[in-house]
Amino acid sequence: MKKTLSVLLSAIALSAPLAAQYDVTSPIRVEVRNQYFNVISDGGSYDAETLCRELELRFDVYNRLFRFDPAAMSGPLRVTAFAKKADYDSYVMSKLGSTRDGAVYLHYSQPERRELIVNRGSPDEARMLPHQAFIQFIRAFVPYPPSWMREGFAIYFNTLRFDPEIRELFYEENLAWLETVKNMGAYQPSLESVFLADVNGMTEYFQPISWAIVSFFLNSGGNGDYFRAITEAFMLLSPSKSAGENSQAVLNRLTSWNSLEKMRVDYNSYIAGRKTFVELIEAGQQAYADRDLENSSSYFLAALYQKPTHYAAYYYLGLLAYDNNEFDLAETYYITALQYGADSALVKYALGVNAASAGKNNEAIAYLEEAAFESPDRYKERAESIMIRLR
Repeated sequence: MKKTLSVLLSAIALSAPLAAQYDVTSPIRVEVRNQYFNVISDGGSYDAETLCRELELRFDVYNRLFRFDPAAMSGPLRVTAFAKKADYDSYVMSKLGSTRDGAVYLHYSQPERRELIVNRGSPDEARMLPHQAFIQFIRAFVPYPPSWMREGFAIYFNTLRFDPEIRELFYEENLAWLETVKNMGAYQPSLESVFLADVNGMTEYFQPISWAIVSFFLNSGGNGDYFRAITEAFMLLSPSKSAGENSQAVLNRLTSWNSLEKMRVDYNSYIAGRKTFVELIEAGQQAYADRDLENSSSYFLAALYQKPTHYAAYYYLGLLAYDNNEFDLAETYYITALQYGADSALVKYALGVNAASAGKNNEAIAYLEEAAFESPDRYKERAESIMIRLR
C-alpha cells in the first residue's frame, strides 16, 4: 500500500514550538495572520498563534495532494476561536439558529463572510476541527466540489492530529467506516450513484462510501492509474461550476482511464482485501498460535501501521521477538506497549521472563515482583517459581 499521507507529511518542515501555554481565561481577543489564515481568538496570543500554525500545516498537507494555487484565494481564510463553550454556542447560534459540536465551517457566496468557528479545548474539537478544516480548504478554491470528494477527503483526513507541544501533525489511517462498508454487501450503493449524488440525489451510506472511494483512489497498491486519475481530476474542478457539473467532469476524467465496471471490480477487491485493526490483530494471533511466525509478524506490523499508538501490536511483536531470542527488541516492544496502556501486570510478567532469558536476573526479579504484586491471582505463583531459580 502507498503510504501517501506519510510522504506528504515528511515533506513539510515544521518550526520550533512556542515557549508559553495559552491562557483560556484571557478576555482579550487576539488576531493573528499568516499566509493562509486570519485567526481571531479570545484565548490569548499563544492560542491564536498555535491554531494559526496548526491550520497552516493542515493546509500544506492538503495542498501537496490537490495542488491548488494559493494566489487564487480572495484573501486569508477566516477563523474565529472561542475558549468557552457558552461563547462559542452563542456565536454559532447567531449565525445558524442552532449550535454544532467542536467546530463548524460556514460557507457563503461572499468570501469575506466565510469562516471556520472553533470551540478550543472542547471534547469535540479533536473530532470536528480536522473535518471542518478540510472543508474550509477545498471550498476556498472550489465553492461547490463534488459532495463525495468533499466528504470523503474530510473523513480521510479526520485522523490527521496536531500535537501543540511539538507543533507536528501525526496521521493514523482513518478506518472507522471500513467494517461498515465491508458489511454492506449487496446493499452497497453503486460507485456511479455516489459520484453523481449532486446530480441524482444522495444515496444511503453516502459518507462511508465516499470515504471508501477516496481510500481506494489513494491506496490502490500497484495500480498507479487510479492515483494518477484522481489527482488529474482535481485540475478539472472549477470555481464557477455547480457541484453537479464538477461531479460530472470528475467522473468523465476517472472513466477515461478505466471503465466503471473495471473500477467497480478493482474497488470491491480493494475493500475486501483491507483488514480492520481488530481483524489484523486476530489474524496475527491465529498465525502465532499456528506457529506461522512470518505471517504473524506481517499482520501485527500492518496493525501497528494502522494504529501506532495502540498497545496491542507492540505486545505481540514483543512475543515474536522473544521467540526469536531478540531480547533487547522484545523489551523495547513490551515497554512501548506499557506506555500505550497495555495490561501492566501482563507486560511486566513478559518483561520479567524476557529479562531472565537474557541473563538479566536482577532486572527479571524486579519485573516479576511487580507483576505478582499487581495481579497476584494471575502471576504470583508463576513469578515466584521463576524467581526461585534466579536467586
